[in-house]
Amino acid sequence: MKKRIGSYPRVRVEGGGRSVVSQAGAALLVETVRKTGLDQAISVALAPWRKARAVHDPGKVLLDVALAVALGGDCLADVAMLRAEPALFGPVASDPTVSRLVDSLAAGGERALAAIRAARAEVREHVWTLAGDAAPYAGGQVTVDLDGVLVIAHSDKQDAAAIWKKTYGHHPLMGFVDHGRGGAGEPVVGLLRPGNAGSNTAADHIEAAKLALAQLPKTYRRGRKTLIRCDSGGGTHEFVAWLAQRGRWLSHSVGMTITDAIHHPVLQIPATAWAPAVEPDGEVRDGAWVAEIDAGSNCAAGWPKGLRLIVRKERPHPGAQLRFTDADGMRLTCFATDTKNTPIAELELRHRQRARAEDRIRAARATGLRNLPLHDTAQNQIWLEIVQIALDLLAWMPMLALARDSRLWEPRRMRLRLFSTAAQLVTTGRRRILRLAAHWPWTDVITRALARLDALPNPG
Repeated sequence: MKKRIGSYPRVRVEGGGRSVVSQAGAALLVETVRKTGLDQAISVALAPWRKARAVHDPGKVLLDVALAVALGGDCLADVAMLRAEPALFGPVASDPTVSRLVDSLAAGGERALAAIRAARAEVREHVWTLAGDAAPYAGGQVTVDLDGVLVIAHSDKQDAAAIWKKTYGHHPLMGFVDHGRGGAGEPVVGLLRPGNAGSNTAADHIEAAKLALAQLPKTYRRGRKTLIRCDSGGGTHEFVAWLAQRGRWLSHSVGMTITDAIHHPVLQIPATAWAPAVEPDGEVRDGAWVAEIDAGSNCAAGWPKGLRLIVRKERPHPGAQLRFTDADGMRLTCFATDTKNTPIAELELRHRQRARAEDRIRAARATGLRNLPLHDTAQNQIWLEIVQIALDLLAWMPMLALARDSRLWEPRRMRLRLFSTAAQLVTTGRRRILRLAAHWPWTDVITRALARLDALPNPG
């Protein structure tokens, strides 16, 4: 009997393979680009930055970088993984050409950013139309979550500064459209800020909200069909007043810091006024209660009229430390909203679901936002737009092509199960066929998704 050495079979490795395509599952993203018309929209938007007799289209170059980021890349040079597979991705520009385009767009400033953002907004409206019931507004309202992200810098980059968490880097303000429990989310704003930018800077929140609203279809920018949701970083007089001025067509749910002016009325709420908090399935949430502060209390002074202050108290989780603003061993939180004629337990549940923004931030960190790879702020703002395009694709593809059970997969899982599969490239009858490995556990998921994309109408 021959003794086997080790737990895994030993294979001989050679480097001369042909007709083999790596990252073959990326065909899902390529087909998403084609069916949504994103390549055409970006190409038209960046036409002013195409030099005479240029070989590569600027829109294609930018999309190639975004595809590389969607596949797990974290720098401009990672576009090499696309360059190695021309049968799947077509001709890909060289690293110097990519760098020159980013420098050119960075020099274009707000004009270049506006062109990219306008193209994304145009395509987003088309994608939501294609998605039908899977679109974010299928429930009648679009929810936009604003939140800050800490991006650590390991070198001296422009506008990198000491962060309040005793680190060093940048503090961009992001906004995501929440797809609800049946989906993920997609970015609608990425505002690059220095590391020492405040968490509750009203001017930044107002600018981010404007940019986010500009990304939504026009029909959802009025009639109170959009909800702006954020944590206590947005709980400033200026930002809440700006939201209140647009109350005829915009709703909001904003976290509030529990100051002394709020803390004292909370302590005066009678026990009978506290109602049980609820879970998404309608069941009572154990150990949590909600109540509304009387609008006539002093804590409402200086805030817009008609604002509702809702407080939640909950038994802290094991190991959690209480704060000075907590009371009777209960963790207290507060938020403000302008939504009327809705039970406070339902409003509290709606605001608590803002925690899904943390999932979107985790996905963004895994898709190019772990690090800002360039030096200048203008360059890194272009990188942030590239990251958002990559996240758009990772949100649109599941929304259009994947079944409900796989629509919730985060980018890392999609890369492992879908994009990393290998395939054989077969040419027959003047056609090129990408033949996926039959033994791959998720080959059926990929082929079904591609069939759904193929059934969609072509743009234009």
